[in-house]
Formats: sequence, structure tokens, C-alpha cells
Amino acid sequence: MDLVELGAFLKSRRDRLSPQAVGLPPGTRRRVPGLRRDEVARLAGVSADYYTELEQGRGQCPSEPVLHALARTLRLDSDETGHLLHLAGHPAPIGAEPLRMQSALRQLMQRLDDTPAMVITDMHEVVVQNHAAQVLVGPQAGLTGIRASFLFHWFTAPATRGLYPPDDHEYHSRLLVSDLRAAAARRGPADRTCSELVRHLLAHSAEFAGLWRAREVAVRHEEYKRVVNPALGTLKVTCNTIVTADTAQRLLWFVPDDPGAVAALRTLDPAEVWRDTPGPAFGVPPARG
Repeated sequence: MDLVELGAFLKSRRDRLSPQAVGLPPGTRRRVPGLRRDEVARLAGVSADYYTELEQGRGQCPSEPVLHALARTLRLDSDETGHLLHLAGHPAPIGAEPLRMQSALRQLMQRLDDTPAMVITDMHEVVVQNHAAQVLVGPQAGLTGIRASFLFHWFTAPATRGLYPPDDHEYHSRLLVSDLRAAAARRGPADRTCSELVRHLLAHSAEFAGLWRAREVAVRHEEYKRVVNPALGTLKVTCNTIVTADTAQRLLWFVPDDPGAVAALRTLDPAEVWRDTPGPAFGVPPARG
């Protein structure tokens, strides 16, 4: 539970919502960019004093019905609603995947010989990659500490951004930070791994700091992206995701639009592909057989 962050998140969502969006007149003497606190409180069915305490990070933890009422009032989507529940210490609804899902992910990935696939954590640490994934995005596994996270490299090592076309960099930055924001809420403020990564990026990346303050939240599901590969050029791929029940790990697999790329991903040597363009390939290179 993190009531201070809960209050800051509520305020950021209130600021973005116009009176017209909730059926209120715009008025001519507004001093705030979005709704006023008393307007949110009235629409959610709580007292203005109680809502003010929530935004200030004070008072008791709100109940799930109150949080859902606030979510409806503030027009939160499913990702943002889950984030709100996590901040208040309530579990967000998840599926009923088996407890040994982490092992199952690895076994499933090993069967995807024809598809680039890898298992990552919610901190974007690569646990394992198959051969095709190493060729596609470069070897990214084998590191420890905050340097194991793709976010560390994306925001502190400019060469890493060569993995995507420059026009897509802003999109990927926002997506990475909004996903990390959701993970941070699930892990809680006492989590050392997440806290150390966030502190480092706040201190070393003005771009990350600005996006972190925006408090956008989005969990990655299916994405369409362009990958710049040194040997194959720019590939359009669909990135699909399966998440474990505890949300700590996820399986990613990439489906290229060009079927001809699949054969090349199976046969090329990732160490040779990324030898002269090492930026995205920050992990331990695969052993050569």
C-alpha cells in the first residue's frame, strides 16, 4: 500500500479530465486544468473532505467499492484501475494460471523453434531467449543488477535505441515507463530491485524523469513494432505476450510480417549479426557451437 502515490495518481487523473467529459458545464472562473476535488467527490459519492485526504496521502485506506467509484468517475481504463487497486493494497483481478507458470513459460518457449521468443521479468530483465530472438533483437540475457533491465540501457545507453527506428523512440519510451509504473505499484515501495532502478533512471535520464512524473499506466499485451536488424534491415513484427499469474514474468514471441525472415532468423549467428552493432545486444553473447 502506498497512500502518497495513490493521492498523486488520483490528482494526475483528475487534472486530465475536463468538466465536459463528465457532463459538467465548463465555467469561466476555473483555477485548475481539470475537475475540482469537490466535483470528483460528488460524482463518486464520497465527501469532499474524504477525497481531499486521499489526494494528500492521508487517512485510511479506501475500500474497493470506493476505488471503483473513483475509477468510473475519473474514466480510468482497466490498466489504470488495476494500478489504483494495487496502490491501495487491494489485489487486481487476475486469471487462474497454474503456480508453476514460470517453468511452463520456459518449456513453451523451447518449443517455439520457428518463432523468436524470450521470457522477461516485469522489470524487463531477460531471463532466457531462444536462438531466433537472439538474432532478431540481439543477446540481452546474462546480466545482473539494474543493468539486467532493458530500461537501464534504453534510457542511459543511446546505442540501445538503434533497435528501433528514430520515429518510434518516443512511443517505446512512453510504453516502457508506463509498464514500469504499473510494475512498481504491484511490487510496492519496499521492493529494492524496482526502487534502485527507478532511482538510477531518475538521476541519469531527464526523459525518464519527465515520463515518470506523468504517471501514465499501461500493461503490455499485443504490440506492432518495427525492429532494425543489422542483417535483415527493418522488420515489421507483432509482439504477443503471456503473463504469469503473479505478473512477475512474461513470455514474448515475435511474428514477422515477412515469412521469409523466419528462415533467416533460424540460421544466422547472433554473435555475427550484432558484432558491429552491439548497442541493443548488451547481454552475454551466446556460446558458439
